[in-house]
Amino acid sequence: MLFGGGKKKVSKETVETRGDHMPDLNIPADEKFTIHFKQNGGKFIYCISDLEVSRAIQNIVTENSWENEPFYVLNNRLAEKFVKESISFTSDSKKSEVFFTTCEHLIAQNGSILVCSNQLHEKKVNELPSNVVVFATTSQLVESIGEGLKTIKKKYGQNIPTNITTLKHFKATEENSDDFLTYGSSTKNLYLLLLEDL
Repeated sequence: MLFGGGKKKVSKETVETRGDHMPDLNIPADEKFTIHFKQNGGKFIYCISDLEVSRAIQNIVTENSWENEPFYVLNNRLAEKFVKESISFTSDSKKSEVFFTTCEHLIAQNGSILVCSNQLHEKKVNELPSNVVVFATTSQLVESIGEGLKTIKKKYGQNIPTNITTLKHFKATEENSDDFLTYGSSTKNLYLLLLEDL
């Protein structure tokens, strides 16, 4: 092995003190996603069953006092899947403070969530409610945005969805407030419900 290297355990201190522009850590994609997602300010709930997803939704609703708040949803199948929960749904964004959606991919490289017109229709991120709940599965995890885009192209062929973007900033910081890459987007209070399906 070069330089006597082997599989080294990466300490928590190393992860927390690394700059944003340092090369990626040599760790599995799921761990890398979790680290970056939390650094972005996201709230992550890992579930191993539909029952755990149900409990997580109820906890989110209770924690935020959303008992009387309908969830804004653009995906009818998602609403049908969660119709038994004690939440109501609306297709009018003006009647809700919570956007409930799926995603295309989870990007390990930077802890972002890749979405497109399948989730957003033609809405811009800054037109969505400030609270977002994303339901995803572990099989949607990919290493990079490039890999996610290739998968989308392969999955949809000639019918590639439009409005492809990422949700990345889940808390306002001085650094991202002036970041030109976030133009047209806005900081969201985001919960990720991640169901194990592998």
